[in-house]
Amino acid sequence: MREALIVWGGWSGHEPEQCAAIYKNWLEEDGFKVYVENTTEAFADPAIKDLSLIIPIFTMSKIEKEEVSNLTAAVEGGVGLAGHHGGMGDAFREAVDYQFMVGGQWVAHPGNIIDYRVDITRSDDPVMAGLPASFPYHSEQYYMHTDPSNEVLATTTFTGEHASWIDGVTMPVVWKRKHGAGRVFYSALGHVSSEFQVPEMATIIRRGMNWAAR
Repeated sequence: MREALIVWGGWSGHEPEQCAAIYKNWLEEDGFKVYVENTTEAFADPAIKDLSLIIPIFTMSKIEKEEVSNLTAAVEGGVGLAGHHGGMGDAFREAVDYQFMVGGQWVAHPGNIIDYRVDITRSDDPVMAGLPASFPYHSEQYYMHTDPSNEVLATTTFTGEHASWIDGVTMPVVWKRKHGAGRVFYSALGHVSSEFQVPEMATIIRRGMNWAAR
């Protein structure tokens, strides 16, 4: 049986505990044995190298050097990494090795909660198969610094209404990548747990985490 670890914590505004419960339910339905922890100390456990998947939901916060070292080594060795929004893409701002692994870092969400569109760029990818070419979304529109080696599956385009200098900028929303032997999947969607009820968002994340898991 594949085993997965969910580690939640950090800023409570992203509802990490509620999101962890959703992931746990999905993973168990998909045949995983799931462990849930709420401290970064879980990343220091040498046993994580034997897992199939790790899901961090830990906005901001700090991670100790030995914790991030063990986590990145596990992914380099083949453990999958998957997550969403600030829980994975704005975690551990001082840990550049973590950001290197994720493939991006949040820097702004102009206008805060707004209406925008998500555009699928890889409809041929199994994660995106059958989804509409474009769908509306109501949440924070993440502006991120991203790794050019990411395989981008979906994007969003900024209007410039809330920051004129980014008018027309197309920004990755969903990507996958490799980090050593490990698969990494990330979606910027999902500011709060209720967004998991959006069918497109839920489909993308659930497929993505299964893709990442070895």
